[in-house]
Amino acid sequence: RELAPINDGGSCRIDHPVLVSAIGEIRMKPAATLNCEMAATFARWTKKELVPSARWRYLSGVKTIHQGSSYSCRKIAGTSVSSEHARGNALDVMRIELKDGKDIDVRKPGWFAFRQRGLLNNVRSDACDYFTTVLGPGYNYDHRNHFHFDIKPRKNGRRACR
Repeated sequence: RELAPINDGGSCRIDHPVLVSAIGEIRMKPAATLNCEMAATFARWTKKELVPSARWRYLSGVKTIHQGSSYSCRKIAGTSVSSEHARGNALDVMRIELKDGKDIDVRKPGWFAFRQRGLLNNVRSDACDYFTTVLGPGYNYDHRNHFHFDIKPRKNGRRACR
């Protein structure tokens, strides 16, 4: 649903924010505040990549996406640069709950978690076709427990997928 414009000063603003509580029948917990372009991009990736990958790996649909951060007026850790979260351009996914009850935690899976590792590898690699930045476990300590997706405008169409 549409929200009133957000302006928390500086680059902390979204002119046309939306509150995403579901993508079709897939719930978003808690609901995410995003700009329209990020909401549409995330919905497209969810429907075209995440759902088919979960069905292929687990023979199950996706019930809930558990997010850890959407709009947030803040800087990139350790810098004076505004985060893409401050523009509603970013979403952090912590875990994915499947319809069969399986809970896929984004943190690095155990040594013998082949299915989970395969799904998470697909999530990361497929997301790079939709988002300009995809960061997750193994990138750095700050991203040890989630995937960060954003649509930061970049020069020459470059992407940061790590």
